[in-house]
Amino acid sequence: MIEVSNITKKFGKTISLDNVSVSFEKNDAVALMGANGAGKTTLIRLILGYYHPNNGDIRINGMDPIKQRIDILKHVSFVPQLPPPIKLSLDELISYVCSSSDVKKETIAHYAKEMELDLKPNLHKSFFTLSGGMKQKMLIAISLAKKSDIMIYDEPTANLDPQARDNFYRLLKEHEENKVALFVTHRLEEVKDIVNRQIYMDLGKIVSDERV
Repeated sequence: MIEVSNITKKFGKTISLDNVSVSFEKNDAVALMGANGAGKTTLIRLILGYYHPNNGDIRINGMDPIKQRIDILKHVSFVPQLPPPIKLSLDELISYVCSSSDVKKETIAHYAKEMELDLKPNLHKSFFTLSGGMKQKMLIAISLAKKSDIMIYDEPTANLDPQARDNFYRLLKEHEENKVALFVTHRLEEVKDIVNRQIYMDLGKIVSDERV
């Protein structure tokens, strides 16, 4: 479903990814690990079409993430480490997701409740003004409601309390079949029960790729 072939990405003279090739198929649940600056987030942003590679090719379900980004994002759920500065109210954000991704409001509300996020008193509050934990719960609820083929989480539990982390991983295990799930993480102990593959990156290269 994701094919990365000989990708190089430079920022000025700095090489962030150095001729990387890797593929992810259905039922891959991958812990993507490595020190800061290893290239993990650059790889994710290339897959999402945020960056243009200097060399190489990426295909998502056979599509180009730059030229066919809108079509690709219909099949992808992404939760970043730092929630984006969305100025919409929660009600407006939910309405936008429902119209753009063919998701029902009730489905988002269901997953928000599972994440112990009380939507009703917060619907008219700006997403931007919510606490870090509430933002992350909202983004996770949306990501699960989309029921995407490809799910990408960049340090998704950084702002979550222990109970919310447990809820998140419980919900993921309920929806892990026939998907690609990528977890950029420094906490292998958190995801070890749900991943079946561990990739370590260093200095822009993949240094190990193991099935577990």
